Amino acid sequence: MFSFLRKLFINNATRNLTEGDPMKKFLIVGLGNIGPKYENTRHNVGFRILDFFAKKESLTFESAKLGDVATYKLKGRTFLLLKPSTFMNLSGKAVRYWLEKENIPLENLLVLTDDLNLPFGSFRIKPKGSDGGHNGLKDIQLILNTAKYNRFRFGISDTFSQGRQVDYVLGEWIDEEEKILPERLEKAIEAIKSFGLAGMANTMNTFNGK
Repeated sequence: MFSFLRKLFINNATRNLTEGDPMKKFLIVGLGNIGPKYENTRHNVGFRILDFFAKKESLTFESAKLGDVATYKLKGRTFLLLKPSTFMNLSGKAVRYWLEKENIPLENLLVLTDDLNLPFGSFRIKPKGSDGGHNGLKDIQLILNTAKYNRFRFGISDTFSQGRQVDYVLGEWIDEEEKILPERLEKAIEAIKSFGLAGMANTMNTFNGK
């Protein structure tokens, strides 16, 4: 009797954050760098989207292994929001850990990142592709050993002078961008929900270029 109760207690203590059908579980990863130094930078737009999501839905991020996580449930789907604490260039370790821990299939992964090649605030959602020189995506591809994972690129534009790319990417949003960001972040949340509810193909058709 006692051994049964002990086993039950251990199983409960090690239970995943999200349970149920793995096909109805989604890992949404916002890429960024930790610390106040990077908080409002363009490169941290992945974190910014998830922070906006959490505030809108009254979610709380909790510190866990390799990142901060929050859980959101909608219409029978569970969205695990992850902000890796590994710094941008080592994001793959956190992505792999949470996919495996929560038994989430690769096709239910969506990575949110900034993109210099897109106009400010525009979206490009794709099921695969190159890293495009983005170190966060490069590490994820290396660790997962595949480029076939869903990514949501958020445009930050390329309005910087020659040789100033790093300063621009790691720079903070200007006032004009900050005024527009809330509407674009709202739309990004709609796209994330659509990914879980309507699927990748429908989400691309609805939100790409918008």
